[in-house]
Amino acid sequence: MRVSIVIPVYNGSESVERLVKGLIEKVGQSYDLEIVLVNDFSPDNSRDVCVDVQKHFSENVKFYSLAKNVGEHNAVMAGLNKCTGDYAIIMDDDFQNPISEVIKLIKYISENDYDVVYTYYEEKKHSRFRNLGSSFNDKVANTMLQKPKDLYLSSFKVINRFTINNIISYKLPFPYIDGLILRTTRHIGKIKVEHASREIGKSNYTLKKLVSLWSNMFINFSILPLRIMIAVGFLFAAGAFLLGIFVVYEKFTNPSLPLGYPSLLIAVLMLSGIQLISVGVMGEYLGRMFLSQNKTPQYTIRESFE
Repeated sequence: MRVSIVIPVYNGSESVERLVKGLIEKVGQSYDLEIVLVNDFSPDNSRDVCVDVQKHFSENVKFYSLAKNVGEHNAVMAGLNKCTGDYAIIMDDDFQNPISEVIKLIKYISENDYDVVYTYYEEKKHSRFRNLGSSFNDKVANTMLQKPKDLYLSSFKVINRFTINNIISYKLPFPYIDGLILRTTRHIGKIKVEHASREIGKSNYTLKKLVSLWSNMFINFSILPLRIMIAVGFLFAAGAFLLGIFVVYEKFTNPSLPLGYPSLLIAVLMLSGIQLISVGVMGEYLGRMFLSQNKTPQYTIRESFE
C-alpha cells in the first residue's frame, strides 16, 4: 500500500526536518511512504531546509516551492496533484498531530473502507482565537455545506485515491478542501486522536486568513448568501406593502393625517426591497458564471525537487 503525506509548509524551518525524519522512521517501516512538502512562499528559510531534506531523503520526499503565498488549501491542492499514493494524509508541520496517530489513521481507513476519515480531539491545544474560529467555521459549514453536525472538519485527515481524483479535478482558483470532500462523498468516518501543544513558533492562522477561508466557503461552495439577499428583499417589499395598507387605512379613518413621512418611508422600503431582489437575482447568475469561467491558477510551482 502506497501512502502519501501532504504537508503544506509555512514558517516550518525549525520543525519540518524532524517531522520528515520521524515519519520515515515510524511510518516508512510499514508502508510504501511518499512525503510531499509544499512551501507556501514562507518568509523564513523553510525553502532551503526543505531542499536539504529532499536531497537527504530523495527516495521518500518530493518538494515543491510555490511562487507566491496562496494559502493552506491551495498549497494542499498542489500537494494532492503531485501525490501518487492509494491514500493521502493531510497534516500540518507543527507537531500538534503526533506521528503515531498517522499510523492509526491509515489502519482505520483501510480496515473500514471509508473514502475519508477526519480526526477529532478530546482536548484541542489550539489558541483560544483558533478554537473560536474553528467553532464558528464548524457551525457555518453545517448550514452552507450540509455537513453532518457530529463531524468535525479537522485539517488532519486521510482521503483515498477516489476522493483525491475528484478533488484535484476542481480547477477554479479558490478551493476549499472540506467543501470539495463533502460534495464528493458522504462515506466519511471519524476517529479520536491526540492533539499536542505547539512545540515551536505560533499559529499561522490570523483573522485575515480565517475570513478568507470563510469567504471561500460562502462564495465558492454555496449560493445561500445570494438566496438570503433575495429573501431579505422580499421581506422589505412585503413590509412596505403592509405599511402601505396601514397608511391607507389610517388616511380613511383619519383624513387629517399628513402623508409626507409615511409615504416617503413606504417608497424607500419598496425600492430597497426591489433593489435587493434584483441584485440577488443578478448575483445568482454572475456567481454561477464566475465559478465556471474564472481561470486564475490555484497555485504556481516555481521549483520542483523530485
